[in-house]
Amino acid sequence: MQEFYQLYQELVLITLVLTGVVFISVWIFYSLNIALNYLLGACTGVVYLRMLAKDVERLGREKQSLSKTRLALLMALILLASRWNQLQIMPIFLGFLTYKATLIIYVVRVAFISDSPKLRQP
Repeated sequence: MQEFYQLYQELVLITLVLTGVVFISVWIFYSLNIALNYLLGACTGVVYLRMLAKDVERLGREKQSLSKTRLALLMALILLASRWNQLQIMPIFLGFLTYKATLIIYVVRVAFISDSPKLRQP
C-alpha cells in the first residue's frame, strides 16, 4: 500500500507542476481569463484524481468496482461553463485533462527512462 501512496503523491506533484507551467504559458500567450479557465479545469482534474485514488484505495477491501460518480464533477463543471458567460468550455476541459498528460508522462518515464520493471511485467 505504501507504493500506492507514493505513486499517488508523485502523480499529484507532476500534475501540479504541469498545471503551473501550462497556466503561465497560457497567460503569456493568450490572456489571464483563458488561463484562469484552464486553472479551474486543472484544479477539477486534481480533485478528480484524488477521488479516483480514494476509489482505488477502497477497491478490494470495501468495494468490488469503481464508482462512476466522479464523472458528475466534470459534467457539473461543463454545465456551469456553458451557462456562465465568463467561463469557456474548451480551456476548462483541456485543464481537466492535465491529469491525463501526467499519466502519459509517468508511463513514458517508467517504460523508457527508468529501470523499474513496474509496467514491463506481463
